[in-house]
Amino acid sequence: MSTVEIEYCVPCGFRERAITVQQAVLSGLERNLDSVRLVMGDHGVFRVNVDGETVYDKAESGSEFDVDAIVREIRSHVV
Repeated sequence: MSTVEIEYCVPCGFRERAITVQQAVLSGLERNLDSVRLVMGDHGVFRVNVDGETVYDKAESGSEFDVDAIVREIRSHVV
């Protein structure tokens, strides 16, 4: 079982984005996870970690925000 952590920038208004990812993860992977945590941050952060390993980082991603791509990446680390 794995832990997913979604860190998001509060001042940037990324909470809804984080909740969208959280809901998508729970919808598709709930039985494979111990927990899905939302972590408040700042400085433009939007990062998703699985068991401490970063699977998505807005700062390093050259593409637009894509929930399905993030969930696929999480799935590849969990299943």
